[in-house]
Amino acid sequence: MVRFNMILLLIAVVCALGGVTSQHRARKLFQELEGEQERARQLDVEYGQLQLELSTWATHPRIEQIAREKLKMRTTDALGRAVEPRGAKPAAGKKGPR
Repeated sequence: MVRFNMILLLIAVVCALGGVTSQHRARKLFQELEGEQERARQLDVEYGQLQLELSTWATHPRIEQIAREKLKMRTTDALGRAVEPRGAKPAAGKKGPR
């Protein structure tokens, strides 16, 4: 009978240790989950900010301004002749549109 009680006690101790271990692991995993969810929220905010910045950088007037100033590009008419924007003076030494 004593041997049977010792076996039952050993089984109870192993089960208790298993329960404590699994509960500790579950809490650690929950903490990791919370951390990753917070990181996902931060990345969502950053993604929204980047989308806003992208839409600002890709506006038509900005692209046109860069094309004119940095690339020295000009607009053309339907026949492919360079034209100056309304109100702009022709470049020095060049004739205006014909």
